[in-house]
Amino acid sequence: MIFNRAKRKAGADPETPKPARKKINLALQGGGAHGAFTWGVIDHILDDGRLEIEGISGASAGAMNAIMLADGLARGGPAEARKRLADFWRAASLGGNLPAAQRALMARLFSFMPMEGSPVQAWFDVMSNYFSPYDTNPLNINPLKDVIERFVDFDAVRKCDKLKLFVSATNVHTGRLHVFKRETISADAIMASACLPMLFHAVEIDGVPYWDGGYLGNPVIFPFFSTTEAEDVLVVQINPMTRNETPKSSQEIVNRLNEITFNSSLLSEYRAIEFVGRLIDQGKLPRGKGPGEYRRINMHRIVLDSQGRNYSAGSKVSNDYDFFELLRDNGRRAARRFLDEHFEHIGVSSTLDMRGEVPAVKE
Repeated sequence: MIFNRAKRKAGADPETPKPARKKINLALQGGGAHGAFTWGVIDHILDDGRLEIEGISGASAGAMNAIMLADGLARGGPAEARKRLADFWRAASLGGNLPAAQRALMARLFSFMPMEGSPVQAWFDVMSNYFSPYDTNPLNINPLKDVIERFVDFDAVRKCDKLKLFVSATNVHTGRLHVFKRETISADAIMASACLPMLFHAVEIDGVPYWDGGYLGNPVIFPFFSTTEAEDVLVVQINPMTRNETPKSSQEIVNRLNEITFNSSLLSEYRAIEFVGRLIDQGKLPRGKGPGEYRRINMHRIVLDSQGRNYSAGSKVSNDYDFFELLRDNGRRAARRFLDEHFEHIGVSSTLDMRGEVPAVKE
């Protein structure tokens, strides 16, 4: 008795409960090499330990981060997930241990277009005017699949029913969004989500061709609504919404068009979430999880803009590991600031100004 009291006075009571972890869903954008920023965000969240990741969605490079995260969580928990992500980004870098052909493919994956003014850009301009990937790579040799299968145990991911996973792709025939769920996820699904049409053949799955998921779902949010308990979604956004300068070079124009296109689906989801939340607050829609009821989603965001104002279209093609580490460290700092400032809001209210993102039409 005296011993226990002494321990309590010293603050060493082993029965003191730890703060409950808060559940959250992660929505991971694609954006070339800048996906290493997302790696850093995830790494800090896992290291911090206060959040429990219930659902993950991703597109393009975001799908790569999503599947590495899911694989690690399925096979060994947060520590293994951190290791899987670190190993993947190290291997994908210029100095990594991938074979030359695979490393070259990863370099192309981490770019929207080659750097302006470079010999590669000149070659790409000429080739793209006359040839498609079906001309330049008629055998459809794509070592990306080998890279993915080297790192991911898809059987383990598919069996991990505690985790919800969604990867978006674009159906080439219908022009509609397709979402691959954890139960059906495969290396082909990840390849489809990252299939830039000017660089790769469309990825066929069950006879259906798919292109990059970023065009229609970058990333998707709506699948969380009916599948997870968490009503909080944290978007890791690496394509800037705004830029202060008018693009003038061909590279700058194409890059800005890509950014606008790859953000459009996300803005549409923001608009729908804000509208439903407003109707719930006004008592016009019933809140709940049953039939005919609606969930009020708390939206949060960590965005590359705050630490990446000087990142450009050119930096999206960099696959130097020092650059990846710089982005990772920026992502870790951004995640730490977010948790320091907003952890108490999770499960309570949004920290993203939805009305500011989707302002009402003024007459």
